[in-house]
Amino acid sequence: MRTLTILATLVAGVSALPASAETKCSVGQMLALPVTMSGLRPMVPARINGREVKFIVDSGAFYSAISPGSAAELGLKLTDAPGNMHVVGIGGETRISVARVKDFGLGPVTLHNIEFMVGGSEIGGTGLLGQNVLGIGDVEYDLAGGAIRLMRAKNCNNVNLAYWAKEKALAVSELEIEAPTSILSHTAATVILNGVKLRAVFDTGAPTSMLTRGAAARAGIKPDMPGVEPAGSTSGLGRRTYPSWIGPFQGLKIGNEEIRKIRLRFADINESGFDMLIGADFFLSHRVYVSNAQRRMFFTYNGGPVFDLSVRKAEAMAATEAKSAPAPAAGGVPAAGPVTAEDFSLRGNARAARSDFKGALADLTHAVDLAPDNADYHYQRALVLVRTEKPGEARIDLDRALTLKPDYPEAQLMRASVRFRADDRAGARADLEAADRMLSESSDLRLSLGAYYESLDDPGGSVSQYDRWIAAHPADSRIPMALNGRCWARALSGKDLDKAIGDCDRALRLRPHTAAFLDSRGLARLRNGDLDKALADYNEALALEPKMAWSLYGRGLVERRKGLAAQAKADIGAAVALQKNLPEKARKIGLEVAE
Repeated sequence: MRTLTILATLVAGVSALPASAETKCSVGQMLALPVTMSGLRPMVPARINGREVKFIVDSGAFYSAISPGSAAELGLKLTDAPGNMHVVGIGGETRISVARVKDFGLGPVTLHNIEFMVGGSEIGGTGLLGQNVLGIGDVEYDLAGGAIRLMRAKNCNNVNLAYWAKEKALAVSELEIEAPTSILSHTAATVILNGVKLRAVFDTGAPTSMLTRGAAARAGIKPDMPGVEPAGSTSGLGRRTYPSWIGPFQGLKIGNEEIRKIRLRFADINESGFDMLIGADFFLSHRVYVSNAQRRMFFTYNGGPVFDLSVRKAEAMAATEAKSAPAPAAGGVPAAGPVTAEDFSLRGNARAARSDFKGALADLTHAVDLAPDNADYHYQRALVLVRTEKPGEARIDLDRALTLKPDYPEAQLMRASVRFRADDRAGARADLEAADRMLSESSDLRLSLGAYYESLDDPGGSVSQYDRWIAAHPADSRIPMALNGRCWARALSGKDLDKAIGDCDRALRLRPHTAAFLDSRGLARLRNGDLDKALADYNEALALEPKMAWSLYGRGLVERRKGLAAQAKADIGAAVALQKNLPEKARKIGLEVAE
């Protein structure tokens, strides 16, 4: 994407602003982007060749990108990147292609013949909006308020640019950031964790803040210490995944703000060029102004938890000692609360991302009341209702959303899930089939469809979805999960068992010693008659996760065939105690039933 073209286009739209008499500093807004939080991912609307799409705002990406599946879905032609270009990030190294977009729309601006990188894993939107857009001037991140603003400051050296703080009497924290080496540079700075200096990158594309394992160790925390818990795996642009943990830390200083007694995730990634990613959880709990000209970041605290966003707290343990500084003229940027339906929707989704479900429902209900024929607002409220265990109310919103917007696969899949939980299997299947008809061959949602079909006892339908997703996403970090899903579906069907074992073999090569993958291969080998190898898989799976019901049941069947009656009885009894309907499930797939 040609940065100078973007800059010239946006600067042309900045209106002349009166300077503050006190400071002769003024701040103008080049472009305001409405931000809808999808979980902890900030999404902004855009247009590619006239088609409405959504991009994740990723301040940690040096350049804007489109995912491979989305590029295929949009019919974009790919060419090789110059010099056989590769990008290195979390998840390893990824080869990059280039797509040229004839018309790219962002807010009121339309740019022509714009290049995007294409490569890596799917990321939950059409692509990433990176520093070649975000870094063209200053940028304000107001995720809690539902906006990101590209700004242009004039005559503002040594001025506090948190213009919103003066009228609200908010304390402003400041942080010196690294001098950008180019317009594509990350926003990076030194922070202090447990008294140790770390290099941190401020990354809105990272849902939660995270340390490298090496940085955590320097701060005194290691995986085998008391209070540290395993936290699954983490992944990024490339195919690799890394184990992660969550551990307790005494305090993190970001500029002159200190956040005490926190729990942070750290992962086994040490080749990344940073010690810490400060992610969307931080940006949701703060309003941030990045001044690339001043090499400073100004931020105010919104209240609530900073890093542990899954739990609502009365107050985060944040203490600020901000310098007093004059604020610049606001430049016409609105500071009032929500007024329109869109305003309430944006704030409601931000509140949901912070697990403030009561506030989220109130805002989204305002949005629905103000714009009852907007399908997206009904869908957004349904998401919160499902998370708050109100599936009946969610179903009403989903029905309405699909009436208003029949071509809405995300709503169709959510309604399928709600119907499945209500034991309406016929309705759930109808929704899945409708979603299947809507989706392109390369759609990322086919990965979810594969799992849904398996839940409806349709392994053939499941395999079909996994086939299409795997073909369209060969370099995705979720390939091991998809291979395991296809392996399990084939094992359940009792067909193509050699292919099932091959899928599980490949998944285990990519992600060794994964209990779920061993469990799937164990069933495929059991049904294929290879009892010794099935037993080995079940033994390894249960050593990793002792309460895997299917592995206990499968091992019991193997042991019974081998004449080990006592062991078989114990394993099968333990399996049924964990999952009472296992014998019935075994009967449905034509597997021998242990009475």
